[in-house]
Amino acid sequence: MYKIKETIIVEGIYDKIKLSRFIDGTIFVTNGFRIFSDKAMLDTIKKLSAQTGVVIFTDSDSAGFKIRNFIKQALPAQTVKHAYAPNILGKEKRKTKAGREGLLGVEGLSEELIVNALKKAGCIIDESVKIYEKGTKITKAHFYADGLSGSSQSAALRRALCKELGLPLRLSSNMLLDVLNRILSYEEYCELVQSIKTSFESVR
Repeated sequence: MYKIKETIIVEGIYDKIKLSRFIDGTIFVTNGFRIFSDKAMLDTIKKLSAQTGVVIFTDSDSAGFKIRNFIKQALPAQTVKHAYAPNILGKEKRKTKAGREGLLGVEGLSEELIVNALKKAGCIIDESVKIYEKGTKITKAHFYADGLSGSSQSAALRRALCKELGLPLRLSSNMLLDVLNRILSYEEYCELVQSIKTSFESVR
C-alpha cells in the first residue's frame, strides 16, 4: 500500500475502488458532474483542501477537464495538485464499449501508471517523492524561447512533449508548466525539448 497525505479527488466510485486497492489515504468521489450543483460536496472539498491539500485525478477526456477546472477555480492554488491520466485508447473491463473520446479512464489504468501520475503531481508518498524545488524554474519565457509558445509549431511541440512524458495531450500551457516544474529539472527539460525539436527537424 502507498500512503498518500493529500486527499485524492476522483470522478466515480469505480475510480475509488481501483485506487483503494493499493492507496492508503482519503479518496473523495465527485459523482461526475454532480459537483457542479452540490454545494455541500464542494464545501467538503474546500475543507479537505485546507486540512490535507488535494490532488485532482480526473479522466483525461473533456468531461474530466471540465470537472478538474471547476474544482481548481474554487480552491486556493497552493492547496491543489494535479495528477493526469495519460492518453491511452481503450475501455474499462466492466464497460461494453469505450467512452465517446475512446480514452481509458482512471479506473482502467494500471497501478504503476496511477502511482507514477501521483508522483508526477508531487504527492507526498511515504515521504519519499522527489520534487524539484531548487535550481532554475521553467517559465513561460522558456516556452517562448524554445518554440513551445508563439510559433506555428508550438501546439505540436507541446503535444509531443506531453506524449513523451505520458501526459494528456489537451493540457494547457499553464498546466503543462506546473507539471514540468514538479517532475523535471531545468536541465532535463532542455534535453527533452532539444530531442523533440531534433525529431521534428528530421522529418521535414
